Amino acid sequence: MRDTFVKTLIEAARKNRNIELLTGDLGFGVLKPYWEALPDQFTNVGIAEQNMTTVAAGMALEGKIVFTYSIGNFPTLRCLEQIRNDCAYHHANVKIVCIGGGFVYGPLGMSHQATEDIAVMRALPDVAVFCPGDLMEAEAVTKAIIAYQGTCYLRLGRGGEKQIHEKISDFSIGRAITIKKPNRESNGRIAIFSTGAILDEVCLAVEVLQKEALSVEQYSFPTVKPIDKELIKECTKRCTHIFTIEEHSIIGGLGGAVAEVMAESGGMAKLVRIGIPDVYCSKVGSQRYLREQYGLDKNKIISKIYKTMKI
Repeated sequence: MRDTFVKTLIEAARKNRNIELLTGDLGFGVLKPYWEALPDQFTNVGIAEQNMTTVAAGMALEGKIVFTYSIGNFPTLRCLEQIRNDCAYHHANVKIVCIGGGFVYGPLGMSHQATEDIAVMRALPDVAVFCPGDLMEAEAVTKAIIAYQGTCYLRLGRGGEKQIHEKISDFSIGRAITIKKPNRESNGRIAIFSTGAILDEVCLAVEVLQKEALSVEQYSFPTVKPIDKELIKECTKRCTHIFTIEEHSIIGGLGGAVAEVMAESGGMAKLVRIGIPDVYCSKVGSQRYLREQYGLDKNKIISKIYKTMKI
């Protein structure tokens, strides 16, 4: 995803001299093509994320479209006050980019794991939140947020994510993307929602689930805020269960956003949130290992849905 983001940003920045990229002394191997192509639109502010955010706000208020870039929690939790007071409050055109959402930096421990970031950023007024699920979603979202006026948060994987979509021709901020339509009519009709790079794991699970006596429909939510309320409301009326899946705390992320809409919709569907429980991740290991440990690999997702549906 990060390579797709950088490539898309370079293409846009060549055409728009107002686009600026700031890094907190990270990402040199990935960002090298950008700074070589556009050295006058790139700044390394050093290991100073709070200062980076304030500098970005100042540049944005002078007419620039500014991207801040760092890993894990560094561009968000470390400088939350600057995002709130300097960027969002002033409707500054700052795009905060996190590389390594979820357990990507699992070997470095919980300090480098972005597992509450969606909830925190979603709570800030006037901040849009984007979590693309594959390379095509990352490209579409990057183009969209360049045109978006205001502060937003872009949560990406690190690299090696699978491409799920062949193309996305009609991306729109605030709209979910249909991955699979219902495969049959039955009394056990379920909808599966996911956000972020867990999408490839979810797709593997859905392939198995569609072989059972279930009618399964699947959607990706590259935009968590604003959320696709209309789709959620439709699913609450026609489905018995809605499952949200995210590599993030079950509190305040996609599951929380869907729960808020469902609470005011009056549909019949029951909500089941699949994500990281309300604990700090005290284990250390690869992203795949931690997904398995916290119930977010294909087999654990299937097992949770089977148990809920009594299969």
